[in-house]
Amino acid sequence: MNGKTDMNALILTEQELRRCAGIDETSLQAVENAFTWLSEGKAYMPPIMHIEVADRNGDVDIKSAYVAGLDRFAVKIGSGFFDNPSRGLPSSSAMMVLLSTATGFCEAVLLDNGYLTDLRTGLAGAVAARHLARDNINTVGVVGAGAQARYQVECLTLVREFDRLLVLGRDSERQATYIDEMQRKLGITVAAAKSMEQLVGESDLVVTTTSSRTPLIRADWLHPGLHITAMGSDLAGKQELDAGVPAAADLLVCDRKSQCFSMGELQHGLAAGILTEDSPVLELGDLTGAKTAGRSSDRQVTVCDLTGTGVQDTAIATVAYEAAVSRGIGTVISN
Repeated sequence: MNGKTDMNALILTEQELRRCAGIDETSLQAVENAFTWLSEGKAYMPPIMHIEVADRNGDVDIKSAYVAGLDRFAVKIGSGFFDNPSRGLPSSSAMMVLLSTATGFCEAVLLDNGYLTDLRTGLAGAVAARHLARDNINTVGVVGAGAQARYQVECLTLVREFDRLLVLGRDSERQATYIDEMQRKLGITVAAAKSMEQLVGESDLVVTTTSSRTPLIRADWLHPGLHITAMGSDLAGKQELDAGVPAAADLLVCDRKSQCFSMGELQHGLAAGILTEDSPVLELGDLTGAKTAGRSSDRQVTVCDLTGTGVQDTAIATVAYEAAVSRGIGTVISN
């Protein structure tokens, strides 16, 4: 592959993209930069386009962000069709299209089957932990035993060391598989929590990764020094934290206020009258861009609400594309 003209498009499969972007410092820095671009006003990020496909038990979200100074930007199409497991298919998938910021032409189609979304979401959790979790943590708790329970914890190892992982999932078989897998990958103690209260009480950092619509964590379980990253609530009605949890935090952070007050954990605090849109909520980019400090003491309780942003998609797609071009990976189609 010797480059491309404006009318050529690079096609990359999931297997190829896994060779181009992964859980490493380059990808982590790209996602951290994405939040800083938002904070600095360099990114134009339109509202998420949500398409309900109710009669097929599915939905589609379209996310994007243009960043001034970049040569290309991503438009990501992500789907969730929840009858798929009965067909032997994953319930979620996604792909990204990279457009030239100079011409608007398609430069690449990234057929990642949701891999890049999983990766950038896990890395966002690591960015949050880098600025909000205590340096000296011992036990991490993860709620859920699916893909994000894996990505969040594996990405966390880029920024924090820990000796013990507690997990609590709905399906005992999937939970047992998760425990075996993570013990092999991380070489640490991994165990099932007996209850949600135990998981929170014994953890220094908790990540929630479910699609729950009822609160799983109560405010009276919070303890000094705890950090919580809640990333499962990304749609109106979803909820993993009791509405009092964000309000009880000493430091409350989110990825994008406009999204989190409508589809993240903050929506429930707003509905309950515990939070207002003028409440002291920081955006993660304020921390990554050094506009303000993150955790300032080991006793603070910190909470980060992540809903996923289009600027993260542009950041991780750019990493993958540039690596593919430099290594000659992919198929160029002349259009």
